[in-house]
Amino acid sequence: MDMPASPDGGIARLLAIMARLRDPDGGCPWDLEQDFRTIAPYTIEEAYEVADAIDRGDLPALKDELGDLLLQVVFHARMAQEKGAFAFGDVVTAICDKMIRRHPHVFGDASFADAEAQTVNWEAIKAAERKAAGEEDTSALAGVSRGLPEWQRAVKLQSRAARVGFDWPDTAPVIDKLHEEIDEVRVELAAAPSPERDARLEDEIGDLLFVAANLARHAKVDVGGALRRANLKFERRFRAMEALAAAEGTTMAALSLEQQEALWARVKREERGGA
Repeated sequence: MDMPASPDGGIARLLAIMARLRDPDGGCPWDLEQDFRTIAPYTIEEAYEVADAIDRGDLPALKDELGDLLLQVVFHARMAQEKGAFAFGDVVTAICDKMIRRHPHVFGDASFADAEAQTVNWEAIKAAERKAAGEEDTSALAGVSRGLPEWQRAVKLQSRAARVGFDWPDTAPVIDKLHEEIDEVRVELAAAPSPERDARLEDEIGDLLFVAANLARHAKVDVGGALRRANLKFERRFRAMEALAAAEGTTMAALSLEQQEALWARVKREERGGA
C-alpha cells in the first residue's frame, strides 16, 4: 500500500506507515513482536548514529540518521497509542508545552542577567515539575536518569553537586586525585587474586573513571565526544598498521609485540608528517 506524501514534511505519512506495520491484519511480523523494552536499545543506537554523523560532518547522513531517530519516537508513540496511553500528537503537545514553560524569558515576561541565571531558573522549573508530578526526592541529584550511559550520568551527578558548592575549584586538585586513584588501582593489581580483590579492583577502576570524567567536565571537554575521538583515532591507526603489515607480506597476528609497537610508532609519525 503506497502512503501519500503530505505538505507537513511527511509526519502524517510516517504515522500511517507505522500504523500499517503494527496492524495485526497484514502488518510486519517483526514490528508486531516488539515492545518498549525491545525497541529501547535501537532508540539509543540511533541517537549515537546521529552523533556519529555530526562528528563526521556528514549532513546527508545526518538527514538519514535523524529520520531513523524520528522513526523510533513514532514507534514508541504508536505502541503507547495501542495501549490507550498516549499518541504521537500528545508527545508533540507535551514537548511544546514544556519548552514554553521552561523558557519564560522567551515566551513570557521573565528576564535573566546571563545564561548562568537562566540555567538556575531552568533547574528550578524542572524541580517544580517533579514536585507537581508527585515526586518526593528533593536531593540536588534528583532527576538524573539511571538510564543514561554511565559516563554521562557521572558528569551529570558531578554537575548537580557542583551547583550547591560541592566541587573542586579548578583542574589541579582533580589531577592530583586522578594520580591518587591510579595508585590505588596499582595496589589492587598487585594483590593476590580473589573475589574480594576483584570487587575492590572494580571499585577502584570505577573511581578512576569517575575522576577522569570530572577532569573532562572541569576542562569543559565532552566525555563522550573525547572518547569517540579516541576510539576513531585508535581504529584509524590500527587499520593503518594492518595495511602496513599486509604490504610487507605478513599479518598483525604473525608479528611480535615489539614489531607491532614499531608499526604503531611508524603510523603515528606518518600522521604527524614525520619521516
